[in-house]
Amino acid sequence: MSAFTDLLRGESNVQAKNAMNGQTTCSSQSMRAFLSALEDSGDLVTIPQPVDLDYEIAACLAETANGPALRFSHVKSGADVPAMPIVGNLLNSLPRFAMAVSCTTETLQASLTSAIEKPLPHRIVSSAPCQEEIVAEPSLAVELPIPRFFEKEAGPYITAGAIVAKDRVSGFTNLSIARLMPLDGNRAFAVLSRAAHARGEKLDIAVTIGNHPAVLIAACLYLGLGDDELPIAGALLGEPLDVVRCTQSDLLVPAHCECVLEGTLDAGELFTEGPVSEFHGMYENYGVGVVATFARLTRRHDAIFQVVLPGYHPEHCLLGGVAIAAGLFRVVRNAVPSVCKVAVGVGGAGRLHAVVSLRGPRAGEARKAMFAVWAAVNLIKQVIVVDDDIDPWNALQVEWATATRAKPDRDFVIVPAVRADRSEPLDQDGTITKLGIDATRRQGDRPDWTLARPPAAVLARAQEILRENQIV
Repeated sequence: MSAFTDLLRGESNVQAKNAMNGQTTCSSQSMRAFLSALEDSGDLVTIPQPVDLDYEIAACLAETANGPALRFSHVKSGADVPAMPIVGNLLNSLPRFAMAVSCTTETLQASLTSAIEKPLPHRIVSSAPCQEEIVAEPSLAVELPIPRFFEKEAGPYITAGAIVAKDRVSGFTNLSIARLMPLDGNRAFAVLSRAAHARGEKLDIAVTIGNHPAVLIAACLYLGLGDDELPIAGALLGEPLDVVRCTQSDLLVPAHCECVLEGTLDAGELFTEGPVSEFHGMYENYGVGVVATFARLTRRHDAIFQVVLPGYHPEHCLLGGVAIAAGLFRVVRNAVPSVCKVAVGVGGAGRLHAVVSLRGPRAGEARKAMFAVWAAVNLIKQVIVVDDDIDPWNALQVEWATATRAKPDRDFVIVPAVRADRSEPLDQDGTITKLGIDATRRQGDRPDWTLARPPAAVLARAQEILRENQIV
């Protein structure tokens, strides 16, 4: 057993209730409200032992990637003042996503779709918890407990920053998630804004850290140009999202987040990042990016720092996969109205594989759904289409459907030499082959598709017996 697993035993199993500094009274729009809900369900564990920012935070999160959310109350740092506590693994399963937006896993995609189609305008407030303290010209490495995750990366990363930006020409506001690597003082490497970069401009940005999950989910959505994600976060919350104006720009940020870095992206200042972990679990080298300079850090007086363990880990994969799947559902629905659900699961790294379920598909509709997915999200290279009796998020059910309903010579669709996304792990000269699998039933393949099961009435009686014996 590793030393990191040892941290999760014994006294480390103290629940967060004794250390959350009154989170139960906080706004329902805050990350703290979600932490409190995790605590109440037994899904939040506090680690009281000293834990180092260099790799130890990452190792603990990796060892419990499918387990409870972790709160590190004693983070070692070289600063003169104690480091903020760190939380991670908050959204590492579909039930956590459903809990975050007050629905069930069955209705999660419908809730996301409704929020996209019926956003709630946000509500501007004059003061906010995230502006209780203001630090001018912040030294990022001193003021924030930013972990280093993996060996080959050049430095530590902010991984849970929801970035607000506004294009000066179009006026469009965008909320997205992107990694930032601190450089020196108040500067950091950041993923560039292509439009601003092409014009050689500076772009005002605000990096918000420690958000309610609804904000993070909204930030991951694939929307059209000009669509603002903040009102969608409000719809997911069921009420207008409280936002506050930044202290040095007109950008609006979630009022109940933990910290905000206010600064500018300079398209004229470039930096070579080096190897960086990606969703597929390996490293990529994307070359040159731009530098952000932060004039101010605003934060709660008792701020908590959130991290998302990057690479091929459930939270990172699902943040992308759940959001991408919701967008794809709307796309496929336009092409094939009988679509039931779309899944982009952890097995395909939350980006590369999709599963589409259709209700009573007609001839050719499975292929139509495949091409709709490929046209919408270039990253996805495999699409499996199943009937509506299969849960597309259940990998075992999907594999069973592929094994028992698909004929490779007839139902496998191979599309070679398609332009690949830059993060595709197996591209060849910038292209990749796409694979579609029609795993739906065909009437002529079998005379009877009935599954072998005991009678329904007997199954119901068995459930009663098992419940009486506390087995189910």
